[in-house]
Amino acid sequence: MMNGSKYVIVLCLAGTLLVSGFKANRWKNLFNGKDLTGWTIQCRQPDRAKTFWTVENGEILCNSIGRKDHNHVWLVTDSEFEDFELQLKFLAYRDSPGNCGVQFRSRYDTILEGGRMNGPQVDIHPPEASSWRTGLIYDETVEEQRWLVPSLPNWNIPQKYKPEKYKFKYWEEGWNDLTIICKGMHVKTIVNGIVRTDWDGAEVLGNEAHLKHNVGKRGHIALQLHQNDELKIRFRDIRIREL
Repeated sequence: MMNGSKYVIVLCLAGTLLVSGFKANRWKNLFNGKDLTGWTIQCRQPDRAKTFWTVENGEILCNSIGRKDHNHVWLVTDSEFEDFELQLKFLAYRDSPGNCGVQFRSRYDTILEGGRMNGPQVDIHPPEASSWRTGLIYDETVEEQRWLVPSLPNWNIPQKYKPEKYKFKYWEEGWNDLTIICKGMHVKTIVNGIVRTDWDGAEVLGNEAHLKHNVGKRGHIALQLHQNDELKIRFRDIRIREL
């Protein structure tokens, strides 16, 4: 009987672990298709009365066309994430000259500079001449403000970094797929099935600046409207699973 009891206990524990593992890896929708529940708009005081982020036809729409007078305006998840796989779709427009991006493991400081996002960002760049930047990693952290992948000293990224193989679609061609995978200090980005970044960020994401602002290892996900930009872009099918 004792051996049988031990066998039953082992089976029960194994079943519990399997169920727990399944739940831990279950996909969760970050956008309900109806409103911005679960998200908060973060921006500086002069921009708080302006509306750039809305929901239209079951999609998140950012539209600042004809309205360049603004600083960065962010749509930020209320939840924080550490190790995860994030998948989303975005629709880009050829006549949209502005820049966008997806912050991860980031945090908005309401005090610093009147309001500032710190943390890494996966770039989304609709302008056709540089759409190849999409999927590369920039750092908004105040002490960094530079490209991390490729590693560059500032915001400037020359055409020589344009890859031979990449795929970017505009509205008449359909939606783009973006995947961001963070596990430990390793970050991988995939755009339309093509790996754009496969990066060990331990030396950067764990440095003094990121620790100071409590970003790089854990934080929020956010969608960006870049300062002084005219941007039109749509998002849908935003889902995440914790790893």
